[in-house]
Amino acid sequence: MTNLNQDIRTKLQHLNVFEKLIVGNFAVFIIGLLVTLLFKFDLQWFELPSVFSEFIIQPWSVITYAFVHYDFWHFFFNMIWLYFIGGMFNNMFSKKMGLNVYFLGAISGGLLFLIGYNLFPSLFQSPTRLVGASAAVRALLIFLCAYMPSMEVRFFTFNLKLWYIGAAIVAFDVLGIIAGINDPVSGNAGGNLAHLGGAILGYFYAKQLVKGQDIGKGFEKYMDQFMSLFSKSKKSPLKTVYKKKSGKVAGFSKEEFDQFNKQKKIDVILDKISKSGYDSLTKAEKEFLFKAGK
Repeated sequence: MTNLNQDIRTKLQHLNVFEKLIVGNFAVFIIGLLVTLLFKFDLQWFELPSVFSEFIIQPWSVITYAFVHYDFWHFFFNMIWLYFIGGMFNNMFSKKMGLNVYFLGAISGGLLFLIGYNLFPSLFQSPTRLVGASAAVRALLIFLCAYMPSMEVRFFTFNLKLWYIGAAIVAFDVLGIIAGINDPVSGNAGGNLAHLGGAILGYFYAKQLVKGQDIGKGFEKYMDQFMSLFSKSKKSPLKTVYKKKSGKVAGFSKEEFDQFNKQKKIDVILDKISKSGYDSLTKAEKEFLFKAGK
């Protein structure tokens, strides 16, 4: 049993950040399935309610709803999208930026859902609840489409530019909102509204990043502080640590200068991809991008 636990831990450590998100979603899906079958109630405290007064007493649901799936196909297709989009994202950007886009996409989708249902109650029938990772996954996809619009991906026997795919998906979401408003029983206006919120976040994040501004840095600090609460490392008392002063290069420490050069090289490669496609990269550039993504 000990060896089995060790094997599981080792395999989990080798997963990239998006694969770990898939594992987390799968765990919550199984828990929700067991709770529903055995105890006949759902995970409503983790779902995002459309009624603002209910949301106030469970504000965490603006994030946790993205981990809740009850329908197998809803869960399956969200995770398939996350696997392939996450693999592409992971090869080009840092894992922290990936988490920023994912969680901010979920939050943006949840907030647009709340705004729509509370500002336009005559259009959106309430009460209802939002679940699923679609808005977070949509944010990742539209981020890639907006950051590298000219990059081409293989679609069956022909190539498609990323921005074509992004535009088509957003158009379907808008049509889904309209259809859901006209037919609340069989439609999914709230879900498509959340998708649109995630897409808006992904687009805005990418366009600001092109200008050199990472809008997720502030959120990243809160995430780091939250994760530090679960850190196993403890500071031992009465311990003196001596740090060797690093040399300065152009006013920066060696580590800062190396990181700056690394980021500039990544930017050049990504610009080349956006203009000529991934296949135009040399073997060395592909290897560098792969290592930088880890």
